[in-house]
Amino acid sequence: MKGRRHTPEQVVRKFHEADKLIGQGKDLAAVLKHLEISEQTYHRWRKRYGELSPDDAERLRQLEGENGRLKKLVADQAPDIDMLKEISRDAPIDRQGLNAA
Repeated sequence: MKGRRHTPEQVVRKFHEADKLIGQGKDLAAVLKHLEISEQTYHRWRKRYGELSPDDAERLRQLEGENGRLKKLVADQAPDIDMLKEISRDAPIDRQGLNAA
């Protein structure tokens, strides 16, 4: 069975709802059933998102997207850098041209 994907904002909203329900005296099992998540998911999310506000969660999502784009840029440039290093190792050095300048 394929699980649902939740955005960080949705996770933070569920935490706020869970805290409200627990504050009203409901036990964790009933709260998790109401939120339609497993206990393992709840604890994994709590560890990852902790006490984020919805604004913090949105910023986290933006930073993760930017980080992915930057990693892609680095991965695209790495072969070019390796190629230039290889070319510079094999290229003859013009020592007379260096002294003339």
